[in-house]
Amino acid sequence: MEFMKHQEKKQEAEAWSSWLSKCLQTLKPPENLTVSQFSDKHRILDSKTSAAPGPWRTSTTPYLEGVMDAFNDTEVEEIIFCKPTQVGGTEAMNNMIAYVIAQDPAPALVVYPTLDLAEYASKNRIQTMVEISPQLNERYQIRDSKDLELQFNGMYVVLSGANSPASLASRPIRYLFLDEVDKYPPNSGKESDPISLARERTKTFAYNKKIFLTSTPTIRDGNVWKAFESSDEKRYYYVPCPHCGKYQQFKFKQIKWPSDVDATDAINLAYYECEKCKGKINDGHKMNMLRNGKWKAEKKSSSRKKLAFHLNTIYSPWVRFGDVAYEFLKSKDYPDMLQNFVNSWLAEPWEETQLKLNSEVVMKRQSEYEEFVVPDNAQIITAGVDVQKSKFYYTIRAWGANYTSWNITHGEAFSFDDIEEIMNATYKNKYGEEFQVNLCCIDSGDNTEDVYDFCYSNSEWATPIKGSSRDMQTRRYNISVIDKVNSRANGMKLVLINTSQYKQTIAIRLNKPNGNGSFMVYKGCDEDYAKQLTSEHKVKIKKGGRDVEVWKTKTAHADNHYLDCEVYACTAADILQVRYLKELEPYIPQVVNEDTDISNNNEWIGKKDRWI
Repeated sequence: MEFMKHQEKKQEAEAWSSWLSKCLQTLKPPENLTVSQFSDKHRILDSKTSAAPGPWRTSTTPYLEGVMDAFNDTEVEEIIFCKPTQVGGTEAMNNMIAYVIAQDPAPALVVYPTLDLAEYASKNRIQTMVEISPQLNERYQIRDSKDLELQFNGMYVVLSGANSPASLASRPIRYLFLDEVDKYPPNSGKESDPISLARERTKTFAYNKKIFLTSTPTIRDGNVWKAFESSDEKRYYYVPCPHCGKYQQFKFKQIKWPSDVDATDAINLAYYECEKCKGKINDGHKMNMLRNGKWKAEKKSSSRKKLAFHLNTIYSPWVRFGDVAYEFLKSKDYPDMLQNFVNSWLAEPWEETQLKLNSEVVMKRQSEYEEFVVPDNAQIITAGVDVQKSKFYYTIRAWGANYTSWNITHGEAFSFDDIEEIMNATYKNKYGEEFQVNLCCIDSGDNTEDVYDFCYSNSEWATPIKGSSRDMQTRRYNISVIDKVNSRANGMKLVLINTSQYKQTIAIRLNKPNGNGSFMVYKGCDEDYAKQLTSEHKVKIKKGGRDVEVWKTKTAHADNHYLDCEVYACTAADILQVRYLKELEPYIPQVVNEDTDISNNNEWIGKKDRWI
């Protein structure tokens, strides 16, 4: 009898202890982990959706650490991830959902482009992720869950389609995840656009909500690019060169391959060239570069409420430099395929334009003249200088009648002394006639005071120039006056230009065949100059409720320095009134008769007593 009582007390104590342990476990605060730390510790990838099933490792895609851990930044309310394919962006979002379930439960809404995709993602991604990860599975209330509404301890996750207003119905949420937003319909049924409808659901959590918006971009007016452009801070991933240590972004223009190979050969021959030391970077270097990389902000404001990240496919550990070259070469002659390359590989918006230019147009404008040689019909030489933080870009252009022009040289310089030497150099035509730069327009947008001081000291040939912030209508340029009392340049002329007008002029004349009125370049012109000269195109945007045409770079990271230089050189030509130049008379070299006795005819030169 006593033994039975003892057993009952023992069982009662054990039950009490178990109950107390469960209570304490429930009350125990979650681990102090970031999203990336939680994922490394608890997230498991399944074989159904992952090529590398097993424990999640952030070290495989190091660039995702910054994106995921922005979720833990209390100052950040919205995270925008403009991404290509094949960089792990979807799994980064799933990691955030997993973190919410285990670490900080509150109502969540995940919006996919369609209801069918939402159902597919629920069955094949979210539910599978929950079931194979113990930290998530123990919180999963499977009996109370449906495919599009998963129940967990202290929260629910609703999965909806942007095409269904009913699935975005009124219910309060703290966490909002918007996936592939550029595939959303413009409106949800008869309701407003789905992104606005989804955002409405977060109003209850005004001070601690989190919104994650991601997509591969399509066009400049697409949802993800508009969100990216309107962010408070834009971040790009910089990696160190294995040779010189210079931190830089991976950019498509730095992938090199022999010009005479086809797409198939380019796979094995392509490599990446360091933008500083020109060192050859191969695929074997990439993983170490990624692990030593870091996110840097290129656009900052006083607020960090909306934080944006941008990556292209070159960063993917599963993509070789040769794969990128192959995809480009395979796509470049087919607009639909090229658009996919720009969107899905470079993660940049595609633009349709009224005037399409490419570097091949520039290469067709090569003249018969070598670099540094002034063409026969040239009468005036102008120059343009684009000022950057660490160097200068310059171009020198010769002009003849009918606005015909030739680029005779261009390049980079690293000091004002270099610019002074280049602009004061002598250039000759094939007859030996000498020319110098008549007028050089120098960009004063950066290093303004230094540019003003330099132009003051070289005022006989240099003048500062700046793009006008006001609509100049059809005027190409205005002459203003520098108003800086404490500057030596106070009272000096400043040229304000309509850059759009000049870019339009260059574009039109580049499409004219070589000859009268054409915009030509020297024989053997380099590809980088050609690409920069055609790096922009005209697109329509909404401004003040109406469509206006503006010039934009075709891709987000395209360099346009030489285009700016040529705009400035054209402005200098207009200031010098090259439009009024007359055709030159044909040059007739002096013919010397071999039978003439030159020594006898000029005998007096050597005799002092014949001098006057």
